[in-house]
Amino acid sequence: MPDRGSGGPTGPRISVGRPSRRAKTLLLTAGVLAVLAMLFVMFAGFWTDWLWYRSVNYTSVFTKTLWTKIGMFAVFGVLMTLAVGFNIWLAHRLRPPLSAMSLEQQNLDRYRAGIAPYKKWVLLGVTALVGLISGASAAGQWRTWLMWLNGTPFGQTDPQFNRDISFFAFDLPFYRFLLSFGFAAAVLSLIAAALVHYLYGGLRITTPGARATSQATGHLSVLLGIFVALKAVAYWLDRYGLAVKSSEIRGTTDWTGLRYTDANAYLPAKTILFIIAAICAVLFFATLWRRTWQLPVIGFGLMVLSAILIGGLYPAIVQKFQVEPNEQAKESPYIQKNIKATRQAYDIDDADVRDYKGTSDAGSSKLRAAADTTASLRLLDPNVVSPTFQQRQQVRGYYGFPATLDVDRYKNKDGEEQDTVVGLREINIGGIPDRNWINDHFKFTHGFGMVAGKGTEVDNEGNPLFTESNLPPTYSLAGKYQPRIYYGEQTNQYSIVGGPQKELDYADDEGERTYSYTGKSGVALSGPVNRAAYALTFGEPRILYSGAIGEGSRVLYNRTPKERVEAVAPWLTIDGDPYPAIVNGNIQWIVDAYTTSNGYPYSSRTTLGETTQDALTDGQRSVIAQQDRVNYIRNSVKATVDAYTGDVKLYEWDTKDPVLKTWRKAFPGTVEPKSKISDELMDHLRYPQDLFKVQRELLQRYHVTDAAQFYSGSERWQIPDDPTHKGNPVPPYYLSMKMPDQKEQVFSLTTTFNPNRRETLGAFMAIDANAKSKEYGKIRVLKLPSNTTVLGPQQVQSKFNSDPEIAREINILQRGDSEVEYGNLLTVPLEGGLLYVEPVYVRGAGTNYPRMRKVLVTYGEEIAFKNTLEEALDDVFGVEPDEETDTGEREETPAEPEEETTPPGDAPTLTEALKEAQDAYEAGQRALRDGDWEAYGKAQKDLQSALNDLEEAQQGAGGGDDKGRKEE
Repeated sequence: MPDRGSGGPTGPRISVGRPSRRAKTLLLTAGVLAVLAMLFVMFAGFWTDWLWYRSVNYTSVFTKTLWTKIGMFAVFGVLMTLAVGFNIWLAHRLRPPLSAMSLEQQNLDRYRAGIAPYKKWVLLGVTALVGLISGASAAGQWRTWLMWLNGTPFGQTDPQFNRDISFFAFDLPFYRFLLSFGFAAAVLSLIAAALVHYLYGGLRITTPGARATSQATGHLSVLLGIFVALKAVAYWLDRYGLAVKSSEIRGTTDWTGLRYTDANAYLPAKTILFIIAAICAVLFFATLWRRTWQLPVIGFGLMVLSAILIGGLYPAIVQKFQVEPNEQAKESPYIQKNIKATRQAYDIDDADVRDYKGTSDAGSSKLRAAADTTASLRLLDPNVVSPTFQQRQQVRGYYGFPATLDVDRYKNKDGEEQDTVVGLREINIGGIPDRNWINDHFKFTHGFGMVAGKGTEVDNEGNPLFTESNLPPTYSLAGKYQPRIYYGEQTNQYSIVGGPQKELDYADDEGERTYSYTGKSGVALSGPVNRAAYALTFGEPRILYSGAIGEGSRVLYNRTPKERVEAVAPWLTIDGDPYPAIVNGNIQWIVDAYTTSNGYPYSSRTTLGETTQDALTDGQRSVIAQQDRVNYIRNSVKATVDAYTGDVKLYEWDTKDPVLKTWRKAFPGTVEPKSKISDELMDHLRYPQDLFKVQRELLQRYHVTDAAQFYSGSERWQIPDDPTHKGNPVPPYYLSMKMPDQKEQVFSLTTTFNPNRRETLGAFMAIDANAKSKEYGKIRVLKLPSNTTVLGPQQVQSKFNSDPEIAREINILQRGDSEVEYGNLLTVPLEGGLLYVEPVYVRGAGTNYPRMRKVLVTYGEEIAFKNTLEEALDDVFGVEPDEETDTGEREETPAEPEEETTPPGDAPTLTEALKEAQDAYEAGQRALRDGDWEAYGKAQKDLQSALNDLEEAQQGAGGGDDKGRKEE
């Protein structure tokens, strides 16, 4: 037979020897490079985080958080490793010298033989794995540790145990964490020790049952004793846990605190079970001397039986036969405690609830005069007019506005504050005409300028009256300011600025204006290490070698106000609605932040994400991100983010909040005192919407302070559905107005309530939202009689839609491709009654943005639907425009000239209207032929106006007179 390894016709010789030295070197080099690559990936994440925190001057937050996590990981990882490792070692040490030669042990011999050479490595591997998992789990509890370590007393005690609230908020969570860690260590040690004893013959499985050597018996009994002792501690802590336990009462699933059965059955049962568990633990420890399982097993069985009878059956009997037959009487004292604690925890205990009759006996002239002074009725709906801002002020396609604008206050020419709708012209990457890496990240880097419109007025075409507009800005709103917006709500991508590549500032008739960032924000990319780290972080290798990056280049990222504040204050819950303001020559994003707790005894819980949902929620402006269950909240911090530099400032707001004090002790120097807030910034601070939504959610039930009335639910309210956004609760509205007990208008947040399962109006709520007001945060609630027939928001909308004359006018507005869109339905208490005002917008056939065309006003039984607010108010109160008031003090505000309507008596004839339409159409065609798009747009507007005049002329020819004046 030929040799296959000798070559020739049978094939070449195949070498099967060891790898060559060169192959070994290559393998070793590849291995080293792979390890270095893995290490650099880990290093890159750490390094870029450090650089970012250094760039915003919050390295103390990074280092404190990092070292706390490392400390928790190391301490609890080592403790778990030692606990499990020691018990494995001890079980091996206590093994019997000779294993019984049973069939079972003979089968285990090969496992013992296989493990023997690697016993140390197995021990190290198992304990290290357990330690790593435990350490990682413990590191996630860094907040719990810091709150326990720095806990500040509340100065209030719970009504059951008479312990400071801080025990439940800060101490109890940490004790429960330690207890859970102890249980895990005991169980893992018990399992590991039992396996080792079984493997080496100390524990044997026999036909009648298990048999163990005295050493194994003593070892395992001690571990069981530790487990039972921890169970005794758990029973003791469970006593305090009853104060923060959620339960259901009368269909309310988030009710918190002890009830009659808890206080009279569960509480004594937990105490008895604690004593039994402690005795049982002693019996397990006693097996070290008695070497028998008899007494511990009896004790353990007694503990299990007691848990069933005392901890389960007895409370059920008390609930069934003592509480249910007379639940209201039994539960009333505990409901009263819940009411008091909930109102304190959500800061609604000082809510001023007053009766309000809902109807008025005042004369028409008095009501008309009061309508002008009671509220600055906002016609510009921030949830509707964003497309109008976009169409008229976008300027270029690569700019954009948020879907929901903001309401702020600025002074007019007379120095008086006026409600203003504002939005920033942010960069919109999706609108860049030529998308590539350079354009996306180097050229189109920032937005430009604020746009603002008067909240209470529109022009004669229904468009906003802009008080700040155009590009470059007019600087007419608040003086000269830095208009460039490098940080904004829609700025999600990274940008590289300040290097050789110039940025687009803005474009005008003279071409593109370029700019180079001069701020100190971001991280320098001058070094190869930084460039490599960010190339890896962003998954973009071109950062390593691109010539567009050079001396002075800086990378900007984490650019939304919300994520910047979350990063520097990870212990805060961030409001979902940052808003911009011009402060001291800079655009500042103002961000409200909350401290929360889930450990306030007796206070009912709410889910933040669900509670803050409403019709104003959109993709750009999400609600509070966390879905946390909390039962304590304070708006304790006001934060600012500079739109140009990205600087983040945290200011103390609630000086009494113990949770904030705790975190300030944990992170000293991160939150500046309230006294550092400038007057200019204070002018723009306001009461946050998300906190208001949480408080109104609780006030549906907790406006009632009597336990019996609370239990019956007869006075429960509900938040009405938004009549213009079906499926959403009506949102709160910012509005300058005065409540019946106030002498002048105050910037406020307002909302309405319906009685439970009814659509009439149950109550009106307003809160002083002006941060400079002495009554900032004061809640005022006007409660209507339970038998009221005052219309609620949905009924007002239904009344509006069902009116024949209004329906006819709406149909006219909707002719062609036009669409009608309803604005915010504002509710204002007025002289004992309720005034409703709703602007109506129209998206015309020639435009794709809404313009305010009509105003709905209703008061009592009267309803008006007119072109302007002044006309609608005059009409609903039956007052002629030149009529004097009762006091003779009211001055008539001249109505804005209307493009689409003509004063009565001067209506155009059919012939005139037709000629105007024909002229406008011909002008449009000429402009179209000439390519003059500006002239074409003007001609289309003229045509739309002429068609409206034609419609009015046709109505006039039919003899219709829809003035509809009401008799006083």
